[in-house]
Amino acid sequence: MITVNEAEQIILSHQRDYGTEMLPFLAAQGRILAENILADRDFPPYNRVTMDGIAIRFADYEAGCRSFPIALTQAAGDAPPTDLAPNTCIEIMTGAACSAVVDTVIPYEHLQMANGVANILENPVVFGKNIHLQGSDRAQGDIVIHAGQRVGAAQINVAASVGKSELLVKKLPRVVILSSGDELVEVSETPLSFQIRRSNNYSTHAVLRRYGIDAVMLHLPDDLEVIRHEVARCQQEFDVILLSGGVSMGKFDYIPKALEMSGVQMHFHKVRQRPGKPFWFGTYGAKGVVFALPGNPVSTFMCLHRFVLGWLEASLGFPPAAPVFAVLAKPLRFEPPLTYFIQVKLRQDQEARTWAEPLEGHGSGDFANLLDTDAFLELPAERTEFLVGEVFRVWFFGGSRYDATTLCFEG
Repeated sequence: MITVNEAEQIILSHQRDYGTEMLPFLAAQGRILAENILADRDFPPYNRVTMDGIAIRFADYEAGCRSFPIALTQAAGDAPPTDLAPNTCIEIMTGAACSAVVDTVIPYEHLQMANGVANILENPVVFGKNIHLQGSDRAQGDIVIHAGQRVGAAQINVAASVGKSELLVKKLPRVVILSSGDELVEVSETPLSFQIRRSNNYSTHAVLRRYGIDAVMLHLPDDLEVIRHEVARCQQEFDVILLSGGVSMGKFDYIPKALEMSGVQMHFHKVRQRPGKPFWFGTYGAKGVVFALPGNPVSTFMCLHRFVLGWLEASLGFPPAAPVFAVLAKPLRFEPPLTYFIQVKLRQDQEARTWAEPLEGHGSGDFANLLDTDAFLELPAERTEFLVGEVFRVWFFGGSRYDATTLCFEG
């Protein structure tokens, strides 16, 4: 049985690259950009007015003029005038292109407007004020978005501004989720007294949807030959096989044997952790990866967030996620020599410290307890006593490891 860190290193050593694809820029949200995006012209593309008011020649002001007749009014989108009489001004709006014949903008709040004349109240006026100069942000040909960024609202904004209606992004793997167990029935069915509805496959599917992956879901009976056949078939159609259940030591836990029979190379089976000890990992072909997760709901959920998502984000080229830590809010004792992933409720205090309040629930089958918690707190296997105020790593349920800002903490 290997340690959590050993399991993580083995899994990350089998990162995959599934290539790239071109997508409409709105469909690329959440994906990893696989190309640099260049400015097709200067940013801003012209001397842009940043305040509503009047545009003047500073030389006129310097020569003593304080009352400027309004020669014309220019809105954003209007062509700028090419000529202007001395000691007159242009009434101008935010976003307009500043004419070459003026060089300073004075906002309305520093003016008194009457009878078509703008009288300056501010003293002194500063040359070049309230004009965003052409090319001051980026010059034509500069990289405005670097490859490797996750496409979000800001990236879409910039892509649109440079005319990139399609973006080259990292391609997603084809994923199948295989649930197993004769005790499981479909959500729409009414289970008998000795049956339960399937749920692990749906929660796993929901998590993968955050990454844009629409995984196929199949259910298998507790039959070795059927499982072997389906796993072999899935190897031809999918890049990633995610299994839930059937990996422990029970008489009908056929998954490890079926994987072996279908040619999957096992890299480990069982990790020194709770929950999720029976976790199994293997590979097939040039790029295929298999994660066989324990069937207890909390075990499935923990292994998915602790191991599978880290592999997925690394394979898709996500920027490395900075680890997040929290302060233990109450003492704990855990004696088995296992890394313990305990469910916690997170809160922040007025000093911006994140506190983790343990909610132990009733074991790895208590999936309802997940509704009352935000994350798993990882407690090291070398310890049995864990004290208030000690700091440990947390693994979020919400968002991705890269984007933990999707979580809200209760104050």
